[in-house]
Amino acid sequence: MGRESFWTTDPDEHLRVGKGFVLADQPTDAVYGFDGGKRQGAKALAEGAGLVAELQEQLFAAGSVGDRRRVLLVLQAMDTAGKGGIVSHVVGAMNPGGVHYAGFKKPTEVELKHDFLWRVERETPMAGQVGVFDRSHYEDVLIGRVRNLAPADEIERRYDAINDFEKALAGDGTTIVKVMLHLSADEQKERLADRLDRPDKHWKYNPADVDERLLWDDYQAAYQVMIERTSTEYAPWHVVPADRKWYARLAVQHLLIDALERLDLDWPRATYDVEKEKKRLAAS
Repeated sequence: MGRESFWTTDPDEHLRVGKGFVLADQPTDAVYGFDGGKRQGAKALAEGAGLVAELQEQLFAAGSVGDRRRVLLVLQAMDTAGKGGIVSHVVGAMNPGGVHYAGFKKPTEVELKHDFLWRVERETPMAGQVGVFDRSHYEDVLIGRVRNLAPADEIERRYDAINDFEKALAGDGTTIVKVMLHLSADEQKERLADRLDRPDKHWKYNPADVDERLLWDDYQAAYQVMIERTSTEYAPWHVVPADRKWYARLAVQHLLIDALERLDLDWPRATYDVEKEKKRLAAS
């Protein structure tokens, strides 16, 4: 059974944000378009890993001969939603030499002296690369809004600045895949409890996670506004149900494969006489 046989329909029609989108109406435990459970999901993910790795290598090869195109995966979510698992199990299938990973933490003193996009612009992927933003410029309109880290008019300015930034990236050959991992509050509570119950996961737990959790409704409202203001034709948002980790990983892999396949990639043609080189090599 091949990878595609597990999919009954393309999940993009359910995951991609459209007009009238309401985050509160989106399920967090759906398995859109997938015919199977966790075991079948693991098999499909493993089979898809080979395809995404080959497509990424073709992109990297194209970049080495002057193709300007690249792909940027943007991951945003509440704590414990599974961003790290996406990076490990989906992005991890690719050759790290062709991947540019950036995880954005709390801004440093130097970064705070610049516009909020300054540090982000420095981490965009180069030609031929797949870039990954594990958290991103959207932190500045999420926690920035919820925690009042910037004036309201500045937050409003940032939405337009983000759209302009992403439009420029798209115009320069970047295919942008934006994913919000949509987790339920109950599932987050279970995952945080699991971290406290297991000594091997204590390092993942941060007491501040509970402080943020107490602002759950405020964050959901901030995500709603963020999606409304920044889901565009050139950089649409995809909201992926994240209560089932296996499905979230599979759905993001599917979105990446789709983005790479739409580039219609192929191996660069040799700039030398292949048959002549075969003879030269044989005689050497």
